[in-house]
Amino acid sequence: MTLRTLIVDDEAPARRRLRRLLLTESDITIVGECGDGMSALAAIAGTRPDLVLLDVQMPERNGFEVLAELPDAQLPAVLFVTAFDRYALRAFDVHAVDYLLKPFTAERLRTALGRARERIAARAGDEGVASLAAALRQRASWIARVAVRSGPRTIFVDVRAIDWLDSADNYVRLHARGREYLARETLASLETQLDPDRFVRVHRSAIVQLDRVAELRSQSHGDAVARLTDGTEIAVSRTYRDRLQAALTPRRPS
Repeated sequence: MTLRTLIVDDEAPARRRLRRLLLTESDITIVGECGDGMSALAAIAGTRPDLVLLDVQMPERNGFEVLAELPDAQLPAVLFVTAFDRYALRAFDVHAVDYLLKPFTAERLRTALGRARERIAARAGDEGVASLAAALRQRASWIARVAVRSGPRTIFVDVRAIDWLDSADNYVRLHARGREYLARETLASLETQLDPDRFVRVHRSAIVQLDRVAELRSQSHGDAVARLTDGTEIAVSRTYRDRLQAALTPRRPS
C-alpha cells in the first residue's frame, strides 16, 4: 500500500523537515506541500491524498476549518502537527489519527504513521471515507440559537428563523426574516454547530437553510443559482452543487 501524502504547514522549515523524514518511508509518496488553509483545500481536492499532515494555526483557514470545509468524499486520514498542545482534545474530537507536538522525534512520527496505515487499511474495506465524514459531523445536539452582539446587548437568533448565512470579514452575517445580524464566528466554525440535515453549504462563503430553497437553476461551468422563498438568489459553486442537489431530492421509502 502506497500512502499519497500531503504536507500542510505555514512554516517552510517545518515542511522541509517533514519532507526529509517522510522520504525515509518506502510506502510514502509526497503529493504536495501547502503553507495555508486555502491552498490546502485546493490541494486536497486536486490530489486526493490518503494522508494529510496538517498544522493547526495557519493563514486563511486553520486546520479544523480546513476539515470542516472538505466535501465528504475528499476527507483523508489526518495527523495534526502543531506547536500548541491546547488543541489536542479537539483534534481527537474530529477523529484525527494522531497529534504530533513540535518538536517531535523521527520515532514519534514513525509511530503516528503506523497508526495512519492501520486507519487507512481499515477504511479501505467497507467502512469508506463517508463514515469518517459522519463521525466528524456527529454531535450530541445542534445549536438552537446563535448569539449576536447589538451594541451593549446580546441577541439570541433562533436558527429556525435563519434563511441563509454568509461570510463578512471576521464575522458571519445571518439573514433572518428580512433582518441581518453579525455573529463573531467563522462560517466554517458555525457550520459544524448547525444541523446538517437543515443547513447545507452552497459556496465557500455561504450556507442556506434547505427548506428555504425554492429553485435551483443551472449556470455555466457546473455552477448554479439557488432562489430562496423570499426571492433572494445565492450563487452555488460546482464544488457544493451535488451536495445541495442530493439534500433537496426527496428520499424514496426503502
